[in-house]
Amino acid sequence: MAFDRRTFLGSTAATGAAVALAGATGSPAAAAVQEVKGSGSGARTYAFTVMGTTDLHGNVFNWDYFTDKEFDDKAHNDVGLAKISTLVNQVRAEKGRRNTLLIDAGDTIQGTQLSYYYAKVDPVTARRGPVHPMAQAMNAIGYDAAALGNHEFNYGIPVLRKFEEQCDFPLLGANALDARTLRPAFAPYSMHKLRTPCGRDVKVAVLGLTNPGIALWDKANVQGKMTFPGLEEQAAKYVPKLRSMGADVVIVSAHSGSSGTSSYGDQLPYVENAAALVAEQVPGIDAILVGHAHTEIPEYRVKNKATGKDVVLSEPLKWGQRLTLFDFELSWVKGRWSVAKVAAKVLNSNTVAEDPKITGLLSDEHRKVVAYVNQVIGTSTQAMSSAEGPVKDVAIIDLINHVQAETVKGALAGSEWAALPVLSQASCFSRTAAIPSGQVTIKDAAGLYPFENTMEARLLTGAQVKDYLEYSARYYVQTAPGVPVDPAKLTNAEGVPDYNYDAVYGLVYDIDIAQPVGSRITGLSFQGKPVDPAAQFVLAVNNYRASGGGNFPHVPQAKQVWANSDEIRNTIIQWVKAKGTVDPAQFASVDWRLTRAGVAVF
Repeated sequence: MAFDRRTFLGSTAATGAAVALAGATGSPAAAAVQEVKGSGSGARTYAFTVMGTTDLHGNVFNWDYFTDKEFDDKAHNDVGLAKISTLVNQVRAEKGRRNTLLIDAGDTIQGTQLSYYYAKVDPVTARRGPVHPMAQAMNAIGYDAAALGNHEFNYGIPVLRKFEEQCDFPLLGANALDARTLRPAFAPYSMHKLRTPCGRDVKVAVLGLTNPGIALWDKANVQGKMTFPGLEEQAAKYVPKLRSMGADVVIVSAHSGSSGTSSYGDQLPYVENAAALVAEQVPGIDAILVGHAHTEIPEYRVKNKATGKDVVLSEPLKWGQRLTLFDFELSWVKGRWSVAKVAAKVLNSNTVAEDPKITGLLSDEHRKVVAYVNQVIGTSTQAMSSAEGPVKDVAIIDLINHVQAETVKGALAGSEWAALPVLSQASCFSRTAAIPSGQVTIKDAAGLYPFENTMEARLLTGAQVKDYLEYSARYYVQTAPGVPVDPAKLTNAEGVPDYNYDAVYGLVYDIDIAQPVGSRITGLSFQGKPVDPAAQFVLAVNNYRASGGGNFPHVPQAKQVWANSDEIRNTIIQWVKAKGTVDPAQFASVDWRLTRAGVAVF
């Protein structure tokens, strides 16, 4: 039965969380409970395992809808809940079904064409609409709870609420509050009982925390409706409460990385990647399932400042590539259970086959989406690839920028801003994106833009544009003249991801990678003349960047002169449909390059 938000909001503080009973019948595995040898007191221990996933991003099948073939990468990872289901079944068989819980740390319903299709093409919100594939799969696997991720809000609150209604487990968000009442808009926590043959049941509390960046990244969907305070603040409020309610074990499922950094700068007074700070600052937490950062952390121990005890953190790799296992050992001491030991590790989903129960359950949905992404929408006069996009000005990135700039110019026609030059920013979101020569399908166009970003237009000066480019150019490793250049080692300096390196279309400039960060942009010109620092430009920019994503300068504070709610990906698809033919000769040119002392690197 799905969690009822109205029941929750109307309940008392003492009973306001969903309560799940794990394994209500049958006997636990004999290995889970044992007498401590040599204790002389008959003391006993109880072992159980909490499994965790995060950042599933709409992946059920081991399938890449942008290439329409089985998923693969350089490390030969696999993806999808069908693979995770097989791992979960193995763990349950080993540990005993009633000695396990399964939770998730968010970003569930956005990221693939499967999730897009059931949000936009055949929406779950329609009257007599379908059940979301992620709800179907997670229900069938038997999830016990899931935290909200920031991408849960991408399609608007109605889609999220319908997904919540369709889930047989609660969606948790202790720091997702109703903007008017400041009361929880979702269940903050869930309580689960694990039955043992000695002592009383073990009560496991799962506290869900989501990302404060939602307030910026999905401002159009949540402003005036929900507010998102910091993770540490809400954890400090709820953990003591959970302990007072009798929780023997407290686990946090946090859609927040562990680095302590933020991509939105000082626009919010909260930390984006706060999981380790929560572990350090809030006493009473035993383990944290980490999400959001798309990194793999098998086990990371953080010492709590107040208690001196270790809190165990683990983050499984995105898209269902890994499954975290938190193995708990509890001791029955003086009439109560206490945590004696916690360890964590991850299992690789590429070691198992897909669970036919899950693939069979959703085979019709999969076929519908495959047919949808293979629809032909136009033709291209030549093949284009993003493979060299991180180090060269390539036509396929120019295509994104051209569509954005043309869209903004059309939108501003007849306005007071119509005479201003329009620039555009875009990143190499995928190094495998490609447009073939000949027929172009939805999957080809959609593959250029795997995120659900929308478009805005912001007003910047020439000086601000240069600052923006200097910040973007930090992406490159400083490399002296004469030193051999390996393209594979030149990018992602200081961990900057590809999606946080922007090329700006409409200007000509060089990036001198021999120079330090902040002094790399040379020859910046517009229409053959040096850019006037006081000149005004309109920048076509995605909503993630406009709302502070990546912490780029000036744009979040700049005047917004236009915005719309259509995904950029869909704008590209519609542009190709309208044009019929994609001809790089009409929009592509080499306007930026990497140099060292004025000499081109490539």
